[in-house]
Amino acid sequence: MLSLYLLRHGETEFSRRDRFCGDIDAPLTDAGALMAQQFADAYDDLHWRGIITSTRRRTLATATPLAERLGLPIRPDGRLDEMFFGDWQGLTKKEASVRDPARYGQWRANPMVGAPSGESPFDVSVRALAAIDDLRTRYEAGNVLVVSHKTVLRLLLCRLLGIDLRRYRECVNWPTGAVSVLELGTGQAVARRLTDDRHLFPEARRHLVREQDPGRGQPDALFVDGHPSGSDGAADLDVATADEVDAMTGPMGGAIDPGGGS
Repeated sequence: MLSLYLLRHGETEFSRRDRFCGDIDAPLTDAGALMAQQFADAYDDLHWRGIITSTRRRTLATATPLAERLGLPIRPDGRLDEMFFGDWQGLTKKEASVRDPARYGQWRANPMVGAPSGESPFDVSVRALAAIDDLRTRYEAGNVLVVSHKTVLRLLLCRLLGIDLRRYRECVNWPTGAVSVLELGTGQAVARRLTDDRHLFPEARRHLVREQDPGRGQPDALFVDGHPSGSDGAADLDVATADEVDAMTGPMGGAIDPGGGS
């Protein structure tokens, strides 16, 4: 069994100010660098097989504290880079809605439309899934850390669990520095933990590998998210997300329908 730890990078000025960052190579803030250290503090005694990131410095910097402690190389993979948001790069959602209200309305109704002059979310899901397929060839079992970006991780989650890609913005919230754990078997993926951020809080400053406290970091089944690549409303997935309890399961590679306009 291959356990994928899918970690969103730490805070940047773009995530803090709720702006579309996309392929802008933004660095971590001081708070983001602390998030990276806190993840390493919590997970450095897990037996890691490999560390894979996007090519952006915000993901490389997030992975560096753990990699340095373990003496493991970081393998950057451009297929895990964030989606290019085209004309909306650097904008807030409000600014994008004012600049192009018609397209913004279409995107709100069906995010597979994508940003004007931007990358297709369907294409992003294809390249990201290809990176995971190659990773599974390299690592047949064990624990592997993948550090990427909010939109990429959400699309990957949908592809791996068989969720309709048109729901990628509403299916789960993914704060900066949060990690989800998926177990990949033969033709099936199981979500053991979703967007766990307990390692970022002082009361949880312990090795989460050895102890899991179900009272911290469990997302609710419904989410509201104000981040630019997130949802503006609640989802309707009826999912329990505590470790080993009612885990989400899906056939890998499902939900391929790109939706209208993708």
